[in-house]
Amino acid sequence: MANRGTERSADILLADGSTAHLRQIRAEDAPAIVDFHSRMSDRTRYLRYFSPYPRIPERDLQRFVNVDHHDREAFVTVDADGRITAVGRYERLGPESPEAEVAFVVEDALQGRGIGSVLLEHLAEAARDNGLTRFVAEVLPENGGMLRVFGDSGFQVQRRYADGVVHLEFPIAPTEKSREVQESREHLTEARSIARLLAPRGIAIYGASASGQGIGAAMLGNLRDGGYTGAIVPVHPTAERVAGLKAYRSASEAGVPIDLALIAVPAHAVADSGTDAARAGAGGVVVVSAGFGETGPEGAAQQRRLVEAARAAGLRVIGPSSFGIANTEAGVRLNATLSPRLPKAGRVGFFAQSGALGVALLAEADRRGLGLSSFVSAGNRADVSGNDLLQFWQDDPGTDVVLLYLETFGNPRKFARLARRMSRVKPVVAVASATRPPGLAGDAPGPDANAVTALFARSGVIRVDTVQELFDVGMLLAHQPLPGGRRVAVVGNSSALAELAVVACRAAGLTVADGYPSDVSPTATAHDLADALADAAVDPRVDALVVVFAPPVPGQHADEDADFAAAVASVALAGEKPTVATMVFGQVPRRVPAYASVEEAVRALTRVVNYADWLRRPPGVMPALSGVDMEAAEAAAGAGDTGALLTAYGIPVVPSTLAESVDAAVLAAGALGYPVALKAAGGGLRHRIDLGAVRLALNNHDDVRTAYGELSAAFGPDVLVQTMVPAGVACRIEVIEDPAFGPVVGFGLGGVASELLGDLAWRAAPLTDRAAEALVDEPRAAPLLHGYRGSTPVDRATLIDLLLRVGRIADEHPRMRSLTLNPVLARPDGCSVLHAAAEFGDAGVRPDTGPRRLRNA
Repeated sequence: MANRGTERSADILLADGSTAHLRQIRAEDAPAIVDFHSRMSDRTRYLRYFSPYPRIPERDLQRFVNVDHHDREAFVTVDADGRITAVGRYERLGPESPEAEVAFVVEDALQGRGIGSVLLEHLAEAARDNGLTRFVAEVLPENGGMLRVFGDSGFQVQRRYADGVVHLEFPIAPTEKSREVQESREHLTEARSIARLLAPRGIAIYGASASGQGIGAAMLGNLRDGGYTGAIVPVHPTAERVAGLKAYRSASEAGVPIDLALIAVPAHAVADSGTDAARAGAGGVVVVSAGFGETGPEGAAQQRRLVEAARAAGLRVIGPSSFGIANTEAGVRLNATLSPRLPKAGRVGFFAQSGALGVALLAEADRRGLGLSSFVSAGNRADVSGNDLLQFWQDDPGTDVVLLYLETFGNPRKFARLARRMSRVKPVVAVASATRPPGLAGDAPGPDANAVTALFARSGVIRVDTVQELFDVGMLLAHQPLPGGRRVAVVGNSSALAELAVVACRAAGLTVADGYPSDVSPTATAHDLADALADAAVDPRVDALVVVFAPPVPGQHADEDADFAAAVASVALAGEKPTVATMVFGQVPRRVPAYASVEEAVRALTRVVNYADWLRRPPGVMPALSGVDMEAAEAAAGAGDTGALLTAYGIPVVPSTLAESVDAAVLAAGALGYPVALKAAGGGLRHRIDLGAVRLALNNHDDVRTAYGELSAAFGPDVLVQTMVPAGVACRIEVIEDPAFGPVVGFGLGGVASELLGDLAWRAAPLTDRAAEALVDEPRAAPLLHGYRGSTPVDRATLIDLLLRVGRIADEHPRMRSLTLNPVLARPDGCSVLHAAAEFGDAGVRPDTGPRRLRNA
């Protein structure tokens, strides 16, 4: 069904990391279109219109700005002053034609910044929604930029040359290649937008008082005292000098390049400061000021207005209520935070959503000797989020490890996608809640805390529960190699501590290597300890070391403490196997991952071992699925038709009819054909898996009448009459929207016991072949599928294919909020879906689907 009149708009990122606003054209845009046309160079006009076209005739102008948003659509990009800077449009090639001609033009000064490619993505989405399947275009051969936009889009573009023009045509359905291109461009633009903020050539500061008091003044002092290498420009309405620096009424008056603004003025004045910074050429602002979304609805509305104004001006926003940002790179030395002291330079990127915890987080990193490459506090996360930083840190040569302190997920699907990609090249450790808000998906059980931790792990993210664990794991990753396996050597001079370590390792699923623990004598010297550690470090049976050590002699001298610490450091800092230590005295080199207790040491090591295991496993692929009708699927999802949606993906549901009386049940049974089954429809999910609510193998009208009477008396008049299928192992499949991962797919075996035990395995959608295979094998009751006690194994391949199809539905149809297939009968010759139920929501844009756009503030 066409989306005639649907309002479409988006904030977008350009190739240089700046922002712009894209929206549908309006009739009142006529004067702005004339102005836009007048600013084009002669060459740009000629390339767009194939003629000089010096002015737009009134008839053409009215046609340009009046479109029906169905057969004819047009998008414009606008700047902060409301000027149109680009136009893209399509026009259907005749009534009911599946093809449309597409064209766009970009203001000369903005060409080469990726506007054309974003316009093409949004035009293609609108065209698909309105029933179009192909675009055609005509481009002059000398218009290399436009030809590149089409050629690099990822669509399968066919070219031919005739009459001095290049004729292009291509289907506009998304392809794997077009998605790859889109995600690659998204990655580059978001990374560039952050890179400019973390390495600014000059910084304007708003809100630094001439008296030296207040947050703004503290931030300016930290920036200056930290040795920032760029220009510092205080902006003040009256003062001539601030903190010994010349002050300006406007940042542009300073006459130096300004890439970043630090804003610490009252909330009502923040927008004006941002506007001034944009006029000076800034790429973003760090808003330390409070009084926005955290204060309630009015503050949230003010925050939305701030972000809208900033994006229209080309700015990214960090904050409000940010603690600041930092970059320890020698050529930058940026301390734009409220902390007077930064941790030493290192190779760990740190993102913190909380502004209030900023001081404590940086202080703890400094205490532990954890060196940072860069730090960002997002505060209210109105614009810049952890996802943006993942994009930046993935390619940042100065960052090897990423730590995240997360309170909420603004775009969970994108986080899961970026985390899977990022974790393949750099470890990501996150403090994130494992609890789920209630009522996520109707009566679907949803992942419990353990399953959520597993979901993080399967995305490659090392999820931890506390800030202490965040640093525990971060220290190990920052200073130690990844383990080659799960075999651990326990070495120490205390048999009691060694036994605690062995118990902790085994409880965590680690293997204590043969011949360990290695217990040196309590009277051993530092040299003895060093020898034992060296032997373990080269032992081919060992993948990691756990060192436990207590002072051998009460009252030991400090220099002897240092000798023992040096013995541990000699292995921990020079070996090829990760080493964690629990040393019951204070002399521990700062770069050695040392922990207050054996349990903490083993817990940190286990998280890293599990990550290394994940890294060694192949990621899997998303195989092509046969028999999928995407056009029918889109129509079914739009109509909220569960059965039609499943059918479009090649998932048949065994036919059934709902009967509200005994006569209706008899008629339904006759229409479906005997034998049939009757099931109580009242009472929801529990009755569908309760054998007391089912009557099987009914072969005639009398059987149906008897069964209906029994079921209606016990459970109510609504009874489901269904075609009988051969018996099998009952399974269930669930899809819900998770706040951290977006759509997730759960699989388990049917029955009340499995439901009560929460015996479902979960994976984020879409599923790879390996993820689907793991889902089938992971539930504790899975042996029932594989020939338990001599029974015939079920058709595992068919179950895997079913899960792949369900995962693809979950990924491709954002209107579907939940899906339940229960029961699914798995047999040696295939499987049958006996019941399916889905919940659908409003048609809207699910984050991380469709063309590139910045998330709403």
